[in-house]
Amino acid sequence: MADTEPGSTEPRSTEPGNTEPGSTEPGSSEPKAADGEDGPPGAPASDDESGTGGAGGNRDAEGEAEATRRTRRRTRIRRTAIAVLLVLLVPLLTAETALRVNYMGDPADGTHTRNRDAMWLGHAWVDGRKDDADLAAFARRVKATGIRDLYVHTGPMEHDGTLPKSLYPRARWLVDAVHRELPGVRVQAFLGDVLATESPDGMRLEKPATRAAVVDSARQVLDVGYDGVHLDLEPLHSGDGDYLSLLDDVRAVTRGRDAQLSVAAHQIDPLPGFHSFWGTVAGHPKWWSQEFFGQVARRVDQIAVMSYDTMQPLESLYGGYVAQQTSLALEVTPPTTHLLMGLPFYHENRFGHWNHAETVAAAVRGVRLGLSRTDADRERFGVAAYIDFAATEQDWASYRDGWVR
Repeated sequence: MADTEPGSTEPRSTEPGNTEPGSTEPGSSEPKAADGEDGPPGAPASDDESGTGGAGGNRDAEGEAEATRRTRRRTRIRRTAIAVLLVLLVPLLTAETALRVNYMGDPADGTHTRNRDAMWLGHAWVDGRKDDADLAAFARRVKATGIRDLYVHTGPMEHDGTLPKSLYPRARWLVDAVHRELPGVRVQAFLGDVLATESPDGMRLEKPATRAAVVDSARQVLDVGYDGVHLDLEPLHSGDGDYLSLLDDVRAVTRGRDAQLSVAAHQIDPLPGFHSFWGTVAGHPKWWSQEFFGQVARRVDQIAVMSYDTMQPLESLYGGYVAQQTSLALEVTPPTTHLLMGLPFYHENRFGHWNHAETVAAAVRGVRLGLSRTDADRERFGVAAYIDFAATEQDWASYRDGWVR
């Protein structure tokens, strides 16, 4: 998921050496003696110039040897390339096969909504573009679902952690209207920013003043009337101790206000240490270690996995991936923390997200399979849909039919 609202919504050939052919120098006639008799016989050819053409023949042999050496080098390069390709492809094909197998089977009975689902909402709800008629229509749709938390885009924060009040002039209206139209549904302020982890620009959590400003921004939105604070800071690298410190400080504020602290979480390593490998080859670690995910989950009330933008090319592979992510997250999320798995209510086609593969139906089935295999009776569990303004009727139908029932 992007840290701010998405646009329509966060992917030699070797030139052969030229062999110079050996050239044979033309022979020359021996000079005649002055009296017309033949001159003395020439000196015999030396050993290395005898055979096929004298000195020119030797150059031919050297050229052939060099050509042979180059051919052998090219062969070694091709074999090395094939070996490297196999080293990369075999584990990948093995992993993809495992995901396909992971998508098989039937979900357990009862793996449906616990009426603890959530949805990310766009900025239009707080900047004046939405009105009472829009909310009434949205309320009619949501009442028939398990959605109980709304993460409403209220930022983005500035890179120094502050939040301009001019960004959300209609926030108070929205909170009051949701409480009136949808009793029991909480409205949380979705605050995000880009971190300076992979570029020179962005928020720097290593600065104490920046973290303190984020805490003040949390107080600021709670003063407006929000029921909680939802943080989405990206790209957040696994093991970031400054982020954990920030969560401790923000949670002290939310607990004091009887409010929620929720976060948008990166996916978990599909293979141990995969974030380190991907960070080395791509410069973008993307995943969190399972250990770090657990450390974050223990510091918040709700943790929502952004289980989309997975690079999976097929619906079955995507569903198997979501099943795996669900199991990995369940294993380290304490029962007191509310775990949510993200559903892709948006549509893009790029390397990281294939619209034909990342469907709501596949995600819901994957969630149910992972829940069935790991903790089928867990109560503090749900799904979170991203995002309202890009959702289609098919997205809503897949969510209702597969999860709400």
